[in-house]
Amino acid sequence: MPLRIAVQMDPLETINIAGDSSFALMLAAQARGHSMFHYDVHSLSYDTSEGAGGRLTAWAAPVTVKSVPGDHFARDEYRLIDLAVDVDVVLMRQDPPFDLGYITGTHLLERLAGTTLVVNDPVSVRNAPEKVFVLDYARFMPPTFIARRLEDVRRFHAAHPGELVVKPLHGNGGKAVFRIPEDGSNLGALTELFGQVWPEPFMVQPFLPSVSEGDKRIVLVDGEFAGAINRKPGEGEFRSNLAVGGSAEAARLTVREEEICAALGPELKARGLVFVGIDVIGGQWLTEINVTSPTGIVAIDRFNGTDTGAKIWEAIERRHAAM
Repeated sequence: MPLRIAVQMDPLETINIAGDSSFALMLAAQARGHSMFHYDVHSLSYDTSEGAGGRLTAWAAPVTVKSVPGDHFARDEYRLIDLAVDVDVVLMRQDPPFDLGYITGTHLLERLAGTTLVVNDPVSVRNAPEKVFVLDYARFMPPTFIARRLEDVRRFHAAHPGELVVKPLHGNGGKAVFRIPEDGSNLGALTELFGQVWPEPFMVQPFLPSVSEGDKRIVLVDGEFAGAINRKPGEGEFRSNLAVGGSAEAARLTVREEEICAALGPELKARGLVFVGIDVIGGQWLTEINVTSPTGIVAIDRFNGTDTGAKIWEAIERRHAAM
């Protein structure tokens, strides 16, 4: 049955269709006969003046998409739509930062429970930020420390001598990830900077030399393995994110990675996290569980000849039919 879908994402004008996972999902939805609206999270509004409950609306435009660079979408006039009445599925795909604006959006979308399916589930997205949810699986992680005081970080460094990596707790795309030399010479200045820029603590881990072999992005759909790519750092870089110049290559899972997927899968499915990307370094170290706006399916499908977008929509269709 065709579904009416509202895609909550960044402006269509700004995306790179060659690698954008949200655009790939829109193409896959359209190929399955579904119709789509596009809207910006900033246009959400909630009105209780009509009596019991409330009315969640957005200024949205009907859209169609095509794989033509520079002419990749057509948009009709914006209109006010009721997300509980006018659509069947909300696809929450706007990029982080995972800030109070993002969190408030999940609180509003949560109010659609029982009427409109939201993917990924907004409650689970709010309660499972990338670098916090992963702490539930510390047995698969490298030694990890979350703090904001320099004295505490130095204590961790003393226990794990060598180079460190420091990163924002709610960052994305490899932004503001720093490599600290073995002597910790710039640790004080960096701790001060993080404390001034971000209100939350930051994450510290030993630098893993195996990152030179790649940082694998593994995609799970409704808890099941759907594909993987290995992302290798560009020249002069230690970060392997494609957004900062990393390159992708085909990949298979190691035994350890299969174990990680098997451990995570049931919990992801139970939480309504339909499209998830996990990051594993050196075939063994789990570093993130990406649930807000996971990427990687375009490269995975290019290397493997798969259609991950179709798998995701099959899972969404099953969930909608079971409502």
